[in-house]
Amino acid sequence: MAKHNVKNNRDEERYEMEVDGELAVIEYDFPQEGVIVLTHTFVPEHLEGRGLGSELVESVLGDIRDQGWKMVPQCGFVAHYVQRHPQWEELLYNEVTVE
Repeated sequence: MAKHNVKNNRDEERYEMEVDGELAVIEYDFPQEGVIVLTHTFVPEHLEGRGLGSELVESVLGDIRDQGWKMVPQCGFVAHYVQRHPQWEELLYNEVTVE
């Protein structure tokens, strides 16, 4: 369960979680309707080691699921999180071309 509020700042194309007056963020792009690419995760260095990155990813993935989107985890932190938590694999975008 999330301890901190996470908001989708669409103008900045990032999810934000404020902790101790600082922002932890996951940046994203929308290359096409219904697909979000998570490009970068940032947690201020002095806040690292508190599980905030995982908390942020968990919240963002929940929002992606709630929105009915698929995602591409371009960010290594998110990709590793999904590998460790396979319940989120259903959100992965797999482009299939049928000829």
